[in-house]
Amino acid sequence: MVKMPRKVMRYSPSAGKHTVHAVERVKKRRASELKWGQRRFRKATAGYRGFPRPKPSGEKPTKRVNLLYRCTETGKAHQPAAQRAKKFELIEK
Repeated sequence: MVKMPRKVMRYSPSAGKHTVHAVERVKKRRASELKWGQRRFRKATAGYRGFPRPKPSGEKPTKRVNLLYRCTETGKAHQPAAQRAKKFELIEK
């Protein structure tokens, strides 16, 4: 189980120094229908064509945890690559 504090010291590119960041867990939002990949996918599946890719098989052992770090000085948010964790909890420290 990963326990993470709600406030951490991180480097803020907008402030140019290490500042306190508020941590929040975010969910994946709905993908835009107008993006190039989605338009290409619709063309590939239109008409009498089948699915353009093989079906993904197997189940992943864990989910990815998406974290958003918001700088308390500038208010800018940073979202690094998601990490895998079976259980995740934000705690007050």
